[in-house]
Amino acid sequence: MIDVNGTVYQDLTKILVTREEIAAKVAELGRIITEQYQGKKPVLICILKGAAVFFADLARAIDLPVTMEFMAISSYGSATKTTGQVKVVKDLDQDILDKDVIIVEDIVDSGVTLNYLKGMLEHRGAASIRIVTLLDKPARRRVRDLKVDYSCFNIPDEFVVGYGLDYDQMYRNLPDIGVLSPKVYERNE
Repeated sequence: MIDVNGTVYQDLTKILVTREEIAAKVAELGRIITEQYQGKKPVLICILKGAAVFFADLARAIDLPVTMEFMAISSYGSATKTTGQVKVVKDLDQDILDKDVIIVEDIVDSGVTLNYLKGMLEHRGAASIRIVTLLDKPARRRVRDLKVDYSCFNIPDEFVVGYGLDYDQMYRNLPDIGVLSPKVYERNE
């Protein structure tokens, strides 16, 4: 277990969401999805890399036969704000025609990436598409009509890391979600 006084926590200004709060919300969300998808076999799509930790925990909390897919979408590069240009880095391995799809994302920020992705998957003929996110940052939303179906936590407009979320590929291994000190990323921008 990583010590909250340890090295990887030194760049945080505060812990925003604890590992215990995350575990409770993921279990609750798993129960809700299990109830709402009874009799179905949804396809869970993990948006790499940030959602991987959340995705693994959520998939184990869903008591249904699910298939798992992975996509890598980029609109950030190594910056802290989206570029607005969406690039598919890794696409799906299976056809989603007539399937119930659940997109699992780490954080919904501007909504640009998810809006693009949802449109692309609708074009491929999914029977239904719902969006699940660990964190929702509505203050930064640029795509106002994007519907987030399930959200664990609404958070303020701060740059967060941990539980899969990163800054320049680091801090993903933190079991809690914390606010990254601006001094860490301001020296690189």
